[in-house]
Amino acid sequence: MLREGEARIPSGCAISGIFSKSGKPVAGDKIVRSIEVMHDRSNGLGGGFAGYGIYPANKNDYALHVFYDDQEAKKDCEAFLEKHFDFVNLSKIPTRKSPKIVNEPLIWRYFVRPLPHKLADSQLDEKEFVARCVIRVNRDIKGAYIFSSGKNMGVFKAVGYPEDVGDFYRLEEYAGYCWTAHGRYPTNTPGWWGGAHPFAMLDYSIVHNGEISSYDANRRYVEMFGYVCNLLTDTEVITYIFDYLIRRQGLTLEEAAQVVAAPFWDTIARAPETEREKLTYLRNAFAGMLITGPFSILLGFEGGLMALNDRLKLRSMVAAEKGDMFYAASEECAIRVIEPELDRIWALKGGEPVIVKLKEGAEQCL
Repeated sequence: MLREGEARIPSGCAISGIFSKSGKPVAGDKIVRSIEVMHDRSNGLGGGFAGYGIYPANKNDYALHVFYDDQEAKKDCEAFLEKHFDFVNLSKIPTRKSPKIVNEPLIWRYFVRPLPHKLADSQLDEKEFVARCVIRVNRDIKGAYIFSSGKNMGVFKAVGYPEDVGDFYRLEEYAGYCWTAHGRYPTNTPGWWGGAHPFAMLDYSIVHNGEISSYDANRRYVEMFGYVCNLLTDTEVITYIFDYLIRRQGLTLEEAAQVVAAPFWDTIARAPETEREKLTYLRNAFAGMLITGPFSILLGFEGGLMALNDRLKLRSMVAAEKGDMFYAASEECAIRVIEPELDRIWALKGGEPVIVKLKEGAEQCL
């Protein structure tokens, strides 16, 4: 008879998200309590969090969170960054020693701004300049990995159970209007620090439960546009797909969801003419970005959060509301533990995104 922890859980991995539409800061320990309830959906090989609105004092600076294997990697990476950015501040990311989090790399944080002359010479917009610098570091500098690069947001991840990762990074000392969390149960890929969720590019971050059977086709497609998938897990490509569709192609969140979780052709055929033309265009124009396989994802971005299931709803996810608060999680218990009395709770429909954003003027609260 298999005991707890000895059985493979094919629907494993846990995700959870909290969003304050009014912009009211939510303490980081709240998301830790939420993901901790789903402990048995993880196996200790990865946990992580993304917080938005957590750096109000540096909200106009890019916050680079970096893993280093050693001092040589740190030296090489900092030399590259100094050639392209002005350092506003830099320091180790505060952590708390824990016997449950071991073999940690060097973990540093840099608040930076692109050097004006470098940005002008590149002939790129600011976000594309930063994104290309991040990709160059992760591709070319051995032992260095920038795992978070947005403004007023940050990713915190490690090998371990998510509640231990939250304690390690002292998340109770942070507060933000949006949090996402992930507890990992890798089945086909290794458990290592860089492979833990969330995955991020600029202000976009992804936590994912499921398996991307179309990964190789998706990877080859996005790599035609300069992205590099080298983190040994399928989820990484989802982040780049959304970054490409929304930031670089200018699609709306709804349109990006219709690419990633595109309706079936017979569903498109029954749609009204105008809708049918748009859906047909999206399926044909971005065919390489259709994701197949079971998935539920939370996409965090500046000022908002999107929850999305695959078209067949092969992974569980529920959403809920209480006043100005929005919640989404793999299981209802992860919501009830932090908000027992809810105004509304429902299961997401397959392929139909739920999108929440800050109310107008809410950013003034940050």
